[in-house]
Amino acid sequence: MYSRAYSAALHGLEGQLVTVEADMGEGLPSFEMVGALSGEVREAASRVRTALKNMGFRLPPRRIVINLAPASVKKYGTAFDLPVAAAVLAAMGIVPAKSLEQVLLAGELGLGGEVRPIPGVMALAECAGAAGLSWLLAPKQNAGEGAVCSGVKVCGVENLEQVIGYLREPERMEAVTVDPEAFLSEGAAAVDLGDIRGQRSAKRAVEVAAAGMHNILLSGPPGAGKTMLAGCIPGILPRLTLEESREISRVYSICGKLPEGQPLIGTRPFRSPHHTITAAALIGGGKRPKPGEVSLAAHGVLFLDELPEMSLHTLEALRQPLEEGRVVLSRLYGSCEFPARFMLAAAMNPCPCGYYPDRNRCRCSEWQIRRYQEKLSRPLMDRMDIRVLVEAVGVEALQGDEAEESSSAVRERVERARGLQKKRFRGTGIRHNSVIPGSEIRRYCPLGSAEEAFLRKAFRVMDISARAYHRIIRVARTIADLEGGEEIRTEHLQEAVAYRMENIYY
Repeated sequence: MYSRAYSAALHGLEGQLVTVEADMGEGLPSFEMVGALSGEVREAASRVRTALKNMGFRLPPRRIVINLAPASVKKYGTAFDLPVAAAVLAAMGIVPAKSLEQVLLAGELGLGGEVRPIPGVMALAECAGAAGLSWLLAPKQNAGEGAVCSGVKVCGVENLEQVIGYLREPERMEAVTVDPEAFLSEGAAAVDLGDIRGQRSAKRAVEVAAAGMHNILLSGPPGAGKTMLAGCIPGILPRLTLEESREISRVYSICGKLPEGQPLIGTRPFRSPHHTITAAALIGGGKRPKPGEVSLAAHGVLFLDELPEMSLHTLEALRQPLEEGRVVLSRLYGSCEFPARFMLAAAMNPCPCGYYPDRNRCRCSEWQIRRYQEKLSRPLMDRMDIRVLVEAVGVEALQGDEAEESSSAVRERVERARGLQKKRFRGTGIRHNSVIPGSEIRRYCPLGSAEEAFLRKAFRVMDISARAYHRIIRVARTIADLEGGEEIRTEHLQEAVAYRMENIYY
């Protein structure tokens, strides 16, 4: 007897419809699975057979062939256990084959028949909706992820017995409902800006970076507060939009990193990997491409501490994602694209010991200092919109009684600046000043004659690249937005140019 069920294979962030065909025919008793299957998919035969036995269903002594079509698509993961079991049950006549026509099934089976959670349910739900299916039967723990997608109803199941009941009586299926807005909230930072004494110029630079999603590099001696300043950034960023939240959550869903009971990421990510991270872990990769840290930090902050201590190969791999806002990974079975539009915050010491240019404390030779700083290539440094020196704080500032501005006060200014950007770029697909295309610079950042003259002089004196020229204008646009002004004035450009000075180099 022949039957079929529907499931989906994950390819990057997308789900591709897979038809699970089951045939019971004459021949020696066997359970074969074909269709470009990975090892964990082939193991589904043992899990399904044992789960059905423990549920009281004995497979007939016949030749059972399971085909996952199309065979040109490589299948990974354990999500095919449930559709394989459903197709076998339909072939045995235990559930009506007609009940599988409008249902996509996905879930891992335990040997006792329980349905266990799987990654990527958001992508599977979108695939079901695009294929015109009405329902998605998924593990109860993942049902909320699928429910935030429109176009398909999601029913959560806990065990195979429930699945059989729903397929026998489809009218019993209950769709999970989720209010996505309820999960969106302001980011909580480990440190408040008000807790950091002094560092006025560095705090200002962090505020400008957050307002326009500009990359920022903090350089200074050990203990000056670079890591604390970076840790404050989540607390001054505005709330996620629902569109941004869904895009981030999709990445986390694929990686299986969504918190339990939370179908959406409600705050902007703050990722801080160790400096020994590999290029594949940072950018993404593997035989079966998976997102890396740059994608997990999308619409949020990627903080890289001890930047020169990272390997040269890893650092250089950052250049393309920083420029394009996406990562494209090509492998044997095709190419996958992952989002990578994030704010890069990095911290470094000016020399191996960390105390240059204080020669009373720094014992590094000139060659050591130059070699240490040259680990950061010019093309990579060109992509850092803001570079700021974080100087050591004096005891007077630490013991002073003057109140420091809190993160909440700074966030209000950042949100106002973001509001101006949202209004300015409505309907264009541009989200922040930092990603204004070079061809649109004149349209969104018009300059007067005095401002253009100032930039011409800065271009000649500083010997900056065309990329740096445009980045200076984008930062000046953000500074003007923080003041609530529409025109970019010379003082805005002066501050933006100051952030590009080569003052962190030997």
